[in-house]
Amino acid sequence: MRGSGLATWWEEWGRTTAFGVLGCVAAVAGCVAFRVHAITSGPVPALAAKRATVTVEITVTDDPRVLKGNRGLVRHDRVVVEGDLVLVETSGSRFTTAVPVVVFAQGAEWASLLPSQRIRAKGRLVPADPGELTAATLVIKESPFVLNGPSPPQQMAATLRAGLRQAAAVLTPAERGLLPGLVVGDVSLMDEQVRHELKTAGLSHLTAVSGANLAVIAGTVIAVARVAGLPLALRAALAIAAMLAFTVVARPSPSVLRALVMGVVTAVALGSGRPRDGIAALSATVLGLILFDPALAREYGFALSVFATGGILKLAPRWRDRMAVRMPRWSAEAIAVPCAAQAAVTPLLVLISGQLELVAIPANLLAGPAVAPATVLGFAAAVVAPVNMEVARWIVRPAGYAVGWIISVAHQAAGLPSAVLPWPGGPVGLLLLAITAAVALVLLRRAAWRLIVCAVAAGLMIAVFVVRPAVASWPPPGWLMVSCDVGQGDGLVLSAGGAQAIVIDTGPDPVAMDRCLRALGVKQVPLLVLTHPHLDHVGGLDGVFRDRSVGAVVVSPGHQPEEESVRVSADLSRRHVPEWVASPGMAWKLGSVSLTVLGPAAEAIAAGPGEGSMANNASIVIHARWAAGSALLCGDVEIEAQAELLRRGLPKADILKVPHHGSARQDPEFLASMGARAALISVGADNDYGHPAPLTLSRLHAFGMRIYRTDQQGDLAVISDRDHLAVVPRGP
Repeated sequence: MRGSGLATWWEEWGRTTAFGVLGCVAAVAGCVAFRVHAITSGPVPALAAKRATVTVEITVTDDPRVLKGNRGLVRHDRVVVEGDLVLVETSGSRFTTAVPVVVFAQGAEWASLLPSQRIRAKGRLVPADPGELTAATLVIKESPFVLNGPSPPQQMAATLRAGLRQAAAVLTPAERGLLPGLVVGDVSLMDEQVRHELKTAGLSHLTAVSGANLAVIAGTVIAVARVAGLPLALRAALAIAAMLAFTVVARPSPSVLRALVMGVVTAVALGSGRPRDGIAALSATVLGLILFDPALAREYGFALSVFATGGILKLAPRWRDRMAVRMPRWSAEAIAVPCAAQAAVTPLLVLISGQLELVAIPANLLAGPAVAPATVLGFAAAVVAPVNMEVARWIVRPAGYAVGWIISVAHQAAGLPSAVLPWPGGPVGLLLLAITAAVALVLLRRAAWRLIVCAVAAGLMIAVFVVRPAVASWPPPGWLMVSCDVGQGDGLVLSAGGAQAIVIDTGPDPVAMDRCLRALGVKQVPLLVLTHPHLDHVGGLDGVFRDRSVGAVVVSPGHQPEEESVRVSADLSRRHVPEWVASPGMAWKLGSVSLTVLGPAAEAIAAGPGEGSMANNASIVIHARWAAGSALLCGDVEIEAQAELLRRGLPKADILKVPHHGSARQDPEFLASMGARAALISVGADNDYGHPAPLTLSRLHAFGMRIYRTDQQGDLAVISDRDHLAVVPRGP
């Protein structure tokens, strides 16, 4: 009878669960179908299919996002604005509507918009990307005209956020950029290198406003209220009030409101000590949010938030209780929470990026204790700043120490070898991860196997962190020059002895340039040469200045394109670094290398079939000499400037840095004249410029040069080998 009763219970539970799941699926499917029909039908998608030019009025619904442009000749940052289209005017009609759109625009006016503002602009409607729950995409080239707004809560949020940024000005540049991001998700001032290191170390989630931020605020309020002896109901009310206040500061955009819901679920469940109820509340919350906004089902950010919250609710209490037997409970909880969150989101990270962040758990453990004080102090500074800025600055200073610790952890973690482990992406990677986790679970259940696994893990760590760096050391001893793999661009580093080096061009990306200089151990740059102001040669300027002193900068006498030239000059002026204009005959000797400027000649500066070629022909050309040989470093000079250099007379060189990434615009006589034995081509993989050109490659081969390419061989080091120069590739 007992078995029969159990079977009946199991059957009823299964039937109830199946009905519940099917009901939820049907509800979501209905909402998605209704939303898709509402968005894909009507006049706006029809106009988008015709790529019509329209005048529109839009209500901004979320913070604008700036997409940094590091391709092409000049910087073209794009601004992405999400909003609701409320009015459309065409040449023959005018109608009101209420459909979501995505705007692509340029300019600081777009980046400074606030949610809830209503704007008017003229642009071109194009179809939305497949699978996106938006009616159309708007491409706008003009500035917006603000009609009204923002709403009082959004205006208050803007005031508080601006106050936090102003108060944080007393911190170092890296700290003042991260603190607003850590507190309210404002990453407008964040250093690109810090952003990259946070991502590599698995700490980038700290700059996204999530339920964790709200839980920190709520937890602090609850702790203070508990010390004050307030009853549970009043503590809960104060926690809700604090989270609502934080939501205003962080700006009540849809993502922040979702974080508010997640924060409430996490804080209430953990605070009450009833994780099962927390899982049920989380499930109901997820269902409600997807019914309200079906587009969330496709957002990895939302999925990561849900998985992390679920991991904290389901895994963290169990792991905390087991560890609390051997350590203080507060210490066990500090370890269990980030470990549970990371374990829960790892399958998604594998699915998204095809890699495992090996340093993520230890980095989160080390950085975790600094998150709460930085968040609480930053929030307090934001609230106080509009009333008394001086007091806010004093509050920010201790927050700076906490933020500095997080930056230091990210920097050290990102610099470790094999910080990120390649892993198959997609379903295959997910299946492999599941098999690995299952095997590990079986092995770790037995004490004897645990010892073996720990021994193997220790051996692997020694191999990865000790043996591998020693065997695969970089740079090679006695390196003279390195052509850095900076993608589609140029970045040359010439040793000046010790931790000093001359840098010629910086590539398009400050992160890639800084990474190369760090690998070479460069701490001081007595001379920086920018051959010409194209983005792929000057875009990585910040990477050279990161934690390094720069003595002087030599620039081209050509000022095209003017936009980049002015930006570089303004940046150097702000840093109080002297700027010298190159001219033929200038020379320096630093360490073992002697440099002589050969060009540009005045006749070559204005030469070329177009503005791009004119700027290229104004590139600084340098002859570098060592005791073992010499190299010709040509920037991006093309046929006209090459012919002028030939006419003036070129010195011999053992190594040629091929001009303009190996483009087809090369003078054969120029390539053959110096008698070089090796050709270095700095070029980006899969670039759409056709670099290096097959014709140029065939000519270099015909002239007896051995070709080395950064896109295929990574960084290229020039060394002295038995009284002559040799090239050592680092490998892709």
